[in-house]
Amino acid sequence: MSLFTKDYDYHLPDELIASRPLAERSASRMLVVHRESGTIEHRMFADFESFLKPDDLLVLNNTRVIPARLYSDDGRIELLYLDRETPTRWRCLTKPGRKMKIGKTLQIGGVTGTVVDVFENGDRLIEWESELDINAHGHLALPHYMNREDEEMDQERYQTVFSKEEGAIAAPTAGLHFTPDMLERIRHDFITLHVGVGTFRPVSVDNIKEHEMHSEKYSISGETAAEINHAPRVIAVGTTVTRVLESLTGGNSRIAKEQAQSGETAIFIHPPYKFGAVDGLLTNFHLPQSTLIMLVSALAGRELTMEAYRQAVEQKYRFYSYGDCMLIL
Repeated sequence: MSLFTKDYDYHLPDELIASRPLAERSASRMLVVHRESGTIEHRMFADFESFLKPDDLLVLNNTRVIPARLYSDDGRIELLYLDRETPTRWRCLTKPGRKMKIGKTLQIGGVTGTVVDVFENGDRLIEWESELDINAHGHLALPHYMNREDEEMDQERYQTVFSKEEGAIAAPTAGLHFTPDMLERIRHDFITLHVGVGTFRPVSVDNIKEHEMHSEKYSISGETAAEINHAPRVIAVGTTVTRVLESLTGGNSRIAKEQAQSGETAIFIHPPYKFGAVDGLLTNFHLPQSTLIMLVSALAGRELTMEAYRQAVEQKYRFYSYGDCMLIL
């Protein structure tokens, strides 16, 4: 166990960062971590079903990514949509931020927006003179490490095949590997967590206990909560699902209330942490010193996690959003 950010670091050669998806969703490689034995296997995602037991419940995040990146008509200002108070009052990140003071205006698609507030963390509240169609003018906010703008193929491939509820800025990437045919054969259910910009914010403190976690909106049905509570083993697909389920345990061995629930979670899962709802995790590979690699370390143990990452680099796995995956059992 370690509470020092530096102990969750690893070196990743740039050529291992996947900037584009594979031709087939399910063609990814899969590194399998067995917690009890401490062993590591190198398999393909096509083998995923062979690691499941008949009564296992797979829980996935059915959020749908919105085109949250917008550019002003003159190309000088970039916006990242975060949330909205009303259809015409949006909370955004702006780039460059220093130009966008209270009273400053910009136009997108001929619609004028005015900065009406600047929050302590730098977010801007923008009031539009009329409703702005984000789908007509927005772009997918691909992660910075892809070093490219979104393309037509991203409209499909940066969404899971089961995406439904619009609101995410980033994709729940562990779900990108699944095909409809595979899901038809696996017992599964859904929660919704809208992945926010905080996913990309690094840990900037030396001691991880001092890190202030971002919050994200979630919802879960009562039926899903009951399914989870009665499943012998729950496999979370992604860190987003893990955060939702663990935030609802209330210190119990499963979800505390079997009823429809929605809200925001700012849970920061890192070693040492005792999991209540999640028994296994399918996840992609995460950035060094990120809150997500710390969550994985809480489940698999830091030493085993870092050894798995060392082997993944050595074996030239593809990393991050469009990359390969890791199964922790």
